[in-house]
Amino acid sequence: MSVKLGINPIGWTNDCMPWLGDFIPLDTCLKEAKAAGFAGVELGRKFPRDAKKLKPILDRHGLRLVSGWYSAELVRRDAKAEIAAMAAHLKLLKALGSDVMVFAETTGEIINQVGAPISRRPTLSSAADWKQLGQRFTQVAEHLLENGVQMAVHHHMGTVIESAADVDRLLENSGAAVGLLLDTGHMTFAGGDPVAVAKKHAGRIRHVHCKDIRRYALTACRRRDVSFSEAVLCGIFTAPGDGMVDFAAVFDILAKAKYSGWMVQEAEQDPRVAHPATYAELGCAHMAALCGKAKLKLAA
Repeated sequence: MSVKLGINPIGWTNDCMPWLGDFIPLDTCLKEAKAAGFAGVELGRKFPRDAKKLKPILDRHGLRLVSGWYSAELVRRDAKAEIAAMAAHLKLLKALGSDVMVFAETTGEIINQVGAPISRRPTLSSAADWKQLGQRFTQVAEHLLENGVQMAVHHHMGTVIESAADVDRLLENSGAAVGLLLDTGHMTFAGGDPVAVAKKHAGRIRHVHCKDIRRYALTACRRRDVSFSEAVLCGIFTAPGDGMVDFAAVFDILAKAKYSGWMVQEAEQDPRVAHPATYAELGCAHMAALCGKAKLKLAA
């Protein structure tokens, strides 16, 4: 059993704010990610979505494709329609050897609404709604497994699955094929405890996003009820080891659960303020050190 260290390119070029990091070429991002010590990268908006075009780019930099975000809408459409909608994305992941899909439920999301306070995010109220959503997630996850790809549900600010309680409800209403993406930063921003969530759902964790939080920015952003984008620009997120998240405790839990998979730095910041290569190096070094302490074997 071993883990691999990856990074999301969102520290170089933001996906929610298309203008943020537009000046940084993809090759610069990949070169700096490799130099920092990462073995793989997740998809970003500057990546070609054709495997024949993307593979040689990744190969040139000696990087693997970790995974890629998928925006699901299972609140409003059934599993059959979702499976059809995700076909091209699944094909790309499979072609490049990725065995996990970052799967986010985005019906009614406010992630990309720059002026929408985070408190306006969508919610589910009834047990029947959660049961239906869980069934749909299970059907899609089973389809993914048949194709050699694991679903990793991304709880995310501004979506219907945001809080620890939302994670509980979804996993209670879905089958074992539905895996969890533990995002330390999003769970902290949502008011939850990533250590407690990791402990409670260790057996369902299939992917990990290592995102740190600056305490002063968290306090200010919660008090002002800012939008997700404004929180990013305020510097709420940072690389592992530069904030308040107890990564040592999370890594220890994952080690005891015999977690095997990717540990991905995902720390969106304004690259004009937070130099991407510097924070990539900081995060990779911190994650590698913690893996050693927790006896999480790093894949070569």
